[in-house]
Amino acid sequence: MRQSMPLVLVVDDDQAHRLMLKTMLENWSYRVEEAADGLESLAFIQKGPVDLVLMDMRMPNMGGIEATTKINSYNPAIPIIIMTAYSSIPSAVEALKSGAYDYLTKPLDFEAMRMVMERALEHTHLQQENASLRQQLAQLRVTEVFGRSTAMQKLLETVALVAPTDATVLITGESGTGKGLIARAIHANSLRKLRPLVEVNCAAIPETLVESELFGHEKGSFTGASRQRMGRFAQAHGGTIFLDEIGDLSPSVQAKLLRVLQEGDIQRVGSDASIPVDVRVLAATNRSLQDMVGDGGFREDLYYRLNVVALEVPVLRERIEDIPILAKHFWEGFAEKNRKRVKGIVPRAMDLLLKYDWPGNVRELENAMERAVILLRGEYISEEELPLSIQRYDRQENTGEDQKDLVRFAKEGVTLEEVERLVILQALDEMDGNKSETARKLGITRRTLQLKLKKYAGKE
Repeated sequence: MRQSMPLVLVVDDDQAHRLMLKTMLENWSYRVEEAADGLESLAFIQKGPVDLVLMDMRMPNMGGIEATTKINSYNPAIPIIIMTAYSSIPSAVEALKSGAYDYLTKPLDFEAMRMVMERALEHTHLQQENASLRQQLAQLRVTEVFGRSTAMQKLLETVALVAPTDATVLITGESGTGKGLIARAIHANSLRKLRPLVEVNCAAIPETLVESELFGHEKGSFTGASRQRMGRFAQAHGGTIFLDEIGDLSPSVQAKLLRVLQEGDIQRVGSDASIPVDVRVLAATNRSLQDMVGDGGFREDLYYRLNVVALEVPVLRERIEDIPILAKHFWEGFAEKNRKRVKGIVPRAMDLLLKYDWPGNVRELENAMERAVILLRGEYISEEELPLSIQRYDRQENTGEDQKDLVRFAKEGVTLEEVERLVILQALDEMDGNKSETARKLGITRRTLQLKLKKYAGKE
């Protein structure tokens, strides 16, 4: 398998036309796969990376326009060229609006097709964003909350409903999902948006200082209190306070926070005087407060006070539709910051991003894009600039499939010698017949590889 040759997916319900294109493209040094309709093409692309798609417009089950829209939604880095027997302007406009890179009319002008394909492979589809996607991105940038997935759209709809109110909101979700962004979006769209938003990471403050940090202290109230301190709640008066990782608060501080929510006032450390505060409370945690209540680690009455409106931020692996938008937003920001020119991302690299499990969620994707921009040598992000964890994850998936094959071979009675032969021949094919590279990959000497190949040839 020649990994350096671009892989083209030919989608056409006319088998004879597919065969003709396959033969021609292979002569032009492309690798070619085939699909009989839009449904098959979408399934193929979701299984593995493709460099370019040649898509017929009129097909049964799913036509080229619908298939282009769905492929573009899944992986917008893949350039799609529409082939149509209908050369009218409306058909051409429809194809381009669906996300196609370009269109060709039948009967095909092969020289023109070759030029369009070469141009499409040079410039990824992300350069040719349509107007609706640009408008969507502009809207999302306003609040810094990115996502077109169903899960994120539902979350943002709830944010839009709750933001103008004064309701206390509890934001839950794994680390790195963007709970802080949701809190900022709520404040930015609230009636308090002209007043302060004070953010507090409860997990980052030493337990002995949390009470002073939140509510303030009087001069001389404890060792080191050389002056009066205002406290975060007083700073947020008239605005919003965001308490991140609220599950880390001690029981004594939980009791004082409950008082603030019930009475609307605070007491500084070292003082009995009550100070009224007008503050909206947003809280976030990556832990289950309900479980902590059951275990005695969190006050039940405080939990219900905080949980007036509950928002759960979905993990990135459950909303892969958002990955292309997020990745593009991050690499554009880091490119500007590092004074680099980034035109886009190659389809294979985007495919790795779409298939990775993202245990660190959006924060991990942001870090991956920063690394990619810093290490970038050309103008397009490739798989080589991605973190090794993402590259190795893809290889581990393949290894898992290989292990399944070995189990199947064992059940079918295939000998160890035959399995070894298959592995060696497959590795040789992947290395384009280069025996030195194949031997290095397999961890054997070139002499050993030559002897084994000679033995296999003698058995054929």
